[in-house]
Amino acid sequence: MARRIIVAGAGLGGLTAALCLMDRGFEVVVLEQAAQLGAVGAGIQLSANATRVLYGLGLGPALEEVTIRPGGKCIRLWNTGQEWQLFDLGAESIERHGAPYMMLYRPDLHQVLVAGLQQRNPAALRLGAKVADVSQTADAVQVTLASGEVLRADALIGADGVHSVVRAKVVAEDKPRFSGCIAWRGVIPIETLPKSMQGTAGVNWVGPGRHVIHYPVHAGRLVGFTGIVEKEGWFRESWTESGSVQECHADFEGWHDDIHALIRQLTAPLRWAMMIRDPLPNWTVGRVTLLGDAAHPTLPFLAQGAAMAIEDGCVVARALQAYEDDVPTALRVYQATRLERTTKIVQGSAANTKRFHNPELANPEGAAAYVAREWEESKVRERYEWLFAYRPEEVALAAPPA
Repeated sequence: MARRIIVAGAGLGGLTAALCLMDRGFEVVVLEQAAQLGAVGAGIQLSANATRVLYGLGLGPALEEVTIRPGGKCIRLWNTGQEWQLFDLGAESIERHGAPYMMLYRPDLHQVLVAGLQQRNPAALRLGAKVADVSQTADAVQVTLASGEVLRADALIGADGVHSVVRAKVVAEDKPRFSGCIAWRGVIPIETLPKSMQGTAGVNWVGPGRHVIHYPVHAGRLVGFTGIVEKEGWFRESWTESGSVQECHADFEGWHDDIHALIRQLTAPLRWAMMIRDPLPNWTVGRVTLLGDAAHPTLPFLAQGAAMAIEDGCVVARALQAYEDDVPTALRVYQATRLERTTKIVQGSAANTKRFHNPELANPEGAAAYVAREWEESKVRERYEWLFAYRPEEVALAAPPA
């Protein structure tokens, strides 16, 4: 009977998996290579398919303290600032999907998850615990840490991100290729912005060859900024690589003054090369599986990367509970339940690059026709409804693979 589970990685997906497992009676150890948990990341969006899981874990009140009720989702044109309203993110999400849409500061979300883990078992999280090797037998999985310490468990969940050691050791080597885009990101104190930009909407600026997304986070005190630029010659895939405000301004030369008002308030903006990885056909071997970015890294153009990891955490816990006497079967059921959806999201996110950066957006006349066509209400529903309506806590588990 599976009772002890090791989770490698204390990111959003790993912590969610740990909480879901602990609430089902499993003993969980979360291994995090960092010696201390820092404030990593900027803005993050979670739709109802993810927030419902977090509310089910009892984290709703803590999340509500660090977010605000969002307004609408809108498109703005890169040079004129013309605006098109898409859909409501507040009451409509709760009415249609039973849970809120949240715009969060990633460190806030991470801290809420860590606090939930510590409330359940303060000893569950081990910092400075870097996975060096993985092996398994028919009865157990063995994790060797960089310190030489060896841990044994009934299953190992690799939630250790795009550069996953667990994936490299057990499943497949990493094969990234440059997407042709780089990303700028940062957070901005909201009071430093013009009053016209201090609203509650999620705003997506679109233009030929680049786009910008910004929205309020940290209980409305900060604005999360992400700017995506088609650009060659930059291949460093790091979330902590500093750029300069001047370089960011130059990448958005000719864009609306509101964009440059945002950029002026960035302090030490970060940038990274956005890499594409083909969806893995398999991420499970015996008693070892992957979740989140370790299993299906995605470009962020559907705002579903974190949500997928949270969904994974819920479903893998359900599968292990349903098949606790047969861990390999449980993990194959988890993968079979998730594979089609995650692959579709990865592919849909990549497709959105062309939609956000289309050359038809170059002039206002062509842009108006393009936006009217591409963001027509029925098309928007088609692109997003299947994402938001998914219920990982209820979706039928796949039949055990033959």
